[in-house]
Amino acid sequence: MNRDAGAGKAKKAKSKKVGFKVAAAPGSEVYLAGSFNNWDARRHRMRDNPASGVYEIALVLPEGPHEYKFIVNSEWCTDPNCPELAINGLGTFNNIILV
Repeated sequence: MNRDAGAGKAKKAKSKKVGFKVAAAPGSEVYLAGSFNNWDARRHRMRDNPASGVYEIALVLPEGPHEYKFIVNSEWCTDPNCPELAINGLGTFNNIILV
């Protein structure tokens, strides 16, 4: 019996489902971009909840800090409900979430 059979295998990184929400006008195009998707402004489109006027998405992210922003009708916006901010390379702010 080989006791070290699993010793060379890398541990799988822990991850967690994380919800993001932002208010925007009905009919808006709302996306989420961040360090977790290489800042792809079209990869994660958010769904509108017509009853509340809130756009939502849930993603499974690896543990650790992640920077992000919303894109509402082509305008990059920070999350007004997240007080954690970091200055980015463009001299503006990104939100930070710790998973």
